[in-house]
Amino acid sequence: MNRILRAALMLLAVSAMPLVAQTTPTPSPIQAPIQALLQEHRETIEKSSRRSIQPAIDAIRDSGLPAAKLVLEKWGARDMWQRKSDGLFFYVEEVAGSDLTLFDFADSTQIGNLPKSDFKQIKPNSGIQGLIALSLVKFQLSDPDPARRGAALDALARIGEAAQLPALRASIDSEPDPALKSRKQRLERLMTIRFGETDAERIAAIRHFAGDLGVDVRGALNPITATTRRAAPGSVPPQDMNVARILRPGGEALSRTEAYDLLIAAGLAPARLTIADQRAALIANINAGSSGGVAVSALDDPAARDRAYAGLVVAGLAPAAATGTEIDAALAAHVFFDTFAEPARPVTDAAQETLRSIELKVGINQSLDLALDALSLASIYFLAAIGLAITFGVMGVINMAHGEFIMMGAYTGYVVQQVIPDYTLSLIVAIPCAFAVTFAAGVAMERLVIRWLYARPLETLLATFGISIALQQLAKNIFGTQARPLTSPAWLDGQMVINDVVSISYIRIAIFVLALIFLGFFLFLMKKTRLGLETRAVTQNPKMAASMGINPDRVNMLTFGLGSGIAGIAGVAIGLYAKVTSELGADYIVQSFMTVVVGGVGNIWGTLLGATMIGFLQKGIEWFNPSNTLAAQTYMIVFIIIFIQFRPRGIIALKGRAAGD
Repeated sequence: MNRILRAALMLLAVSAMPLVAQTTPTPSPIQAPIQALLQEHRETIEKSSRRSIQPAIDAIRDSGLPAAKLVLEKWGARDMWQRKSDGLFFYVEEVAGSDLTLFDFADSTQIGNLPKSDFKQIKPNSGIQGLIALSLVKFQLSDPDPARRGAALDALARIGEAAQLPALRASIDSEPDPALKSRKQRLERLMTIRFGETDAERIAAIRHFAGDLGVDVRGALNPITATTRRAAPGSVPPQDMNVARILRPGGEALSRTEAYDLLIAAGLAPARLTIADQRAALIANINAGSSGGVAVSALDDPAARDRAYAGLVVAGLAPAAATGTEIDAALAAHVFFDTFAEPARPVTDAAQETLRSIELKVGINQSLDLALDALSLASIYFLAAIGLAITFGVMGVINMAHGEFIMMGAYTGYVVQQVIPDYTLSLIVAIPCAFAVTFAAGVAMERLVIRWLYARPLETLLATFGISIALQQLAKNIFGTQARPLTSPAWLDGQMVINDVVSISYIRIAIFVLALIFLGFFLFLMKKTRLGLETRAVTQNPKMAASMGINPDRVNMLTFGLGSGIAGIAGVAIGLYAKVTSELGADYIVQSFMTVVVGGVGNIWGTLLGATMIGFLQKGIEWFNPSNTLAAQTYMIVFIIIFIQFRPRGIIALKGRAAGD
């Protein structure tokens, strides 16, 4: 009997083993504070409406629970799922086919791999994701990762709210990064301007930014000083409004028409009665020889028409509308004024005072920025004109093809970049190559054309003008009419930002430095080398120089080639800044001649001063007339023509025997 009983029990155990092995434990509901909070706002989370979701987000953010940050992160990333059977929330790390790898929010323990069909994904739209991201700022401000702390500050600067201000203040003292700490302090003051609890607190934050050039400061202060135009019955504005100024109808700031339109918009006066509407109403209501109680024969008088129309209004036959007399009366019975949206007068006074200090500093810095632009333009003109200062200023040759040598140098830089893809190396190689190409072209031009036309300026001008047209057409045949890119190295990209008002591109700085280098090179060449000595001798007195053993033809050839070579290097520099086309040189030839003539023919310091004068003059005229660049150039040429009348030899006149030539 016992054996039979033991056998039965063993059989029962063996038969039950597969059943136990095939059974998967079902997770029981997790009772934790964070889950209870989610269940409290379960209906709102499930609905996922942008208009109603904020209380649920705020409750999670301000709960103080350790899992609050995790919930918001997973919710915003669409990794939060809800179990259909009991409505509990979990987060998912992995979706493998039809199964989900679930984790508990409370302690991040893995629940297991469960069928996807048993759960519903919570999918917040982009608007809700934005709200969640803003709420995460509270946690990200103290995140160990500096990048996340910086991203949190960026989010606060864009759409910060009053609720984030305490968290921002609490994170400042513990911030280890000096740059981020400075950003936090600045942002705290900017947010205090908007969300400070007391006027004194806001005023202190406003005054802290006196003279600050940041755009963010003006963005915070301008809404405080923004005004709305209003009208009110009586002779004085309401006492509960922060009035910026009182306006008089018919003055410069407020016309009578605008004033009455304000009354109509505010419902303080009837619509304006036009003559056409009045006439139409009177004609439509003529009865027994009268309209509105006034005889038709008397309606020639404007006052009678007004009385008749008023009678129609009383009788309900026409809409109420104001006549000219009634408009005058309405304007006299109301006061018109601009009122601040900010109700606290001390706050608006502080904002206006700070904005005035900022405007003064902005004006000073705008002048500095304009001066830097003018100096940059002057350096470009100097580079373009320095070669002409040699060929025209020293040799007296009117070379209308000088601009095409600039163009040849720019195209040489482009060709070098096609061979050498490294932009830094190609720029280093392009400068001597451009000099060599344009030097050779200048020597060839001097030997074949210019040498036969010395002392014949008109023929020289016509010949070089023809050469310039031929060179432009040759460039079009070789490179086409499309602009070719001459790309600057990466280290020349961007600009040097001094503050939010003053900045200058690195390319312009490089061109300015290159202009200084060429100034030094030219001075060294003319003062310290044999070629410079011979050039000055030939310039002063060619016959005497020849009698001393100097070959004037050789000197002229080398000097013309040197001026052309420098123009080629200028072309490489200008090509980094301007588009490279066959017309590139034509854009600078007029300014180059003006620079040399205004500065003083044959004097490098005069060329420098001429370029500076023209650069500042052009930028100044463009500042007064920014919408019309052509007009600005016209005014500049007119000014220079007048200037030449008083200084025909330029700013620095050439001294010596050649001065009388």
